[in-house]
Amino acid sequence: MVGPRKAALAEESAEVEVLFANMDKMKNLTKKIQASVNRLDASGKAVQEAISPIYGNTQKLQIANTNIDRVIDAIERLRAPREQTDREERVIRAGPGSGDLRDYIASLDRSTMALADLKRTNMRSNEKAIAQLSGIIKIGNKQLEDKFRGILQDCSRKKLQPLEYVAKNNPFPHIAPEELSQLRAINSHISKSFAVVSQSDVSKTSTHRIYTEVRGGYLESSLGSLAQASISTARKLQADALYKKGTNGIGTYVAAIEGIFVAEYDNITNIFAREEWSAVCEATCQLPLAEFNKTLRELNGHIQKNLLTDCFLGYEICGMVRTLSIRLQDTTGALKGQIYDSVKPVRETSKMSMGKLLEDVRSKTNSLIALPIDGGAVPITTETMRRLQEMTNYLDPLSSILASLGEGGWNSGSTNNSSTTLDVGPDSLKLFGQYAADTVDTLISNLAGKSRVLLKGKNLQGIFIANNVAIVTRTIRSSELAPLMEGYSKKLNEWRKQGTAMYLEAWREPSGHLLDVQYTNRSKERPQSGGLDSAAIVKALNSKDKDAIKEKFKSFNASFDGLVTSHKGYAMEPEVRNQLGKEVQNIIEPLYNRFYDRYREIDKGKGKYVKYDKSELNRALASFS
Repeated sequence: MVGPRKAALAEESAEVEVLFANMDKMKNLTKKIQASVNRLDASGKAVQEAISPIYGNTQKLQIANTNIDRVIDAIERLRAPREQTDREERVIRAGPGSGDLRDYIASLDRSTMALADLKRTNMRSNEKAIAQLSGIIKIGNKQLEDKFRGILQDCSRKKLQPLEYVAKNNPFPHIAPEELSQLRAINSHISKSFAVVSQSDVSKTSTHRIYTEVRGGYLESSLGSLAQASISTARKLQADALYKKGTNGIGTYVAAIEGIFVAEYDNITNIFAREEWSAVCEATCQLPLAEFNKTLRELNGHIQKNLLTDCFLGYEICGMVRTLSIRLQDTTGALKGQIYDSVKPVRETSKMSMGKLLEDVRSKTNSLIALPIDGGAVPITTETMRRLQEMTNYLDPLSSILASLGEGGWNSGSTNNSSTTLDVGPDSLKLFGQYAADTVDTLISNLAGKSRVLLKGKNLQGIFIANNVAIVTRTIRSSELAPLMEGYSKKLNEWRKQGTAMYLEAWREPSGHLLDVQYTNRSKERPQSGGLDSAAIVKALNSKDKDAIKEKFKSFNASFDGLVTSHKGYAMEPEVRNQLGKEVQNIIEPLYNRFYDRYREIDKGKGKYVKYDKSELNRALASFS
């Protein structure tokens, strides 16, 4: 047992020795490796120090190479525009008239693009080329501007006769499609190049200025004859004649303005960009609108000098210009404010006229020093109603004017604040009805007051009032005033009743002669004459009563004959004569027939006292109407 164990231990001891021997070798090898690493590290540092400058130089060379490539590319790009510039310069300097306009514009477009490329390089070396190319483009644009102006001048050379188009209701002519195409191409190029060259607001390009100058002058000269006609047709042949709608040339002038402006707007939309349409349109129309403003100012001066007769021209102008401003706004999207501002002086004069017309009625009635002795109506009534009737031809502008004055604003001393209301509606028309009612009320009340002072007798005063009321009523019923003054009918009826009552007071006297019995007991029935025997009634009277009846017949005859003569001598309007005749007949005839039936035998048919039988009286009364 001891032997084998010793053998095993000897074997393990030998292995340990071998292991230790290997470890010593490993240590030696590790030292060698560490020494090699140290040497390698030292060599790496030496290599890095040697390579580092070479690597940096290589990077710099790469960057330089890239830059050189870029410079070469830039040079190529620079050389190309310059070479192109030489080619384009020959085309541009030849001018747009030497060939196809489209080729010329294409050459300028290429030059403009080349200029934009040069500017983007932002290199000092390109400054000379930029300046040279900019100069060429300016020359080309100037030549295009001249071409643009020349085309417009050719299109505007023939003076337009707008009256022909308005009279025939024909649309105004436009610039021909070929010219529009050329103008559009030129404007498009100049707008683009202007942005590149000047870097400013494109809306102020030279084509805008040229267009507004040439076409604005063309519009002004075309409309000039109508402006002059509007002034000349305002001259009055009769100082007191009322202006009649449509007799002034302003209607044709306004129609021509609308037609020619709409046609011009169509031209503009075919040449310029959408965002430029309104601005170019307003600028182009400045000259003709200035002439229009001048014309309206002159007409306003004429209206102010002839306010009571020509205020209607002012109403017509206000209506026409208001409509024109709205229609052009709908069509062009511009000009509304400028056009409506032009009519403001005329509108203010028209507003003033409302009070002046009312004051004129008051003044003329108060200044009357005599009235017709036959009770006839006075001219101021017809004149006033003719004015009101004429006003119904201008209800739209008048409604707007009265709305701006406000209710009662036409009266002198009114404190109503004026507004700028332009809408026309039921309330505005109601205001006109109130104004007309105020006018008529002022007229009749002042005439009634004058009649009490200047006419003797209520019957004559009643005839006078009835005649004037009849003229007023007739004019209202036969005109557009009827629905507008419907609310005033009750007041007119009161005036009519007043005139009738005043006239009938004179007939109390003959009526009184036909009353033979005074009944005080209401329950006692009056005697029925239809079945009575006149001879028996007369026979039953005593001599005193017979004398009284005879005197009553005589007094009635005298009074009746006098009133008949007076009635026939009065000047009455047909409806007044008819109405008053019926009123008298309704009063006198029943009374006389009763009295006649009872006492006709008082003179036994000799006609000494009983002048009229019932049929004769009826004929006399019937002749009244």
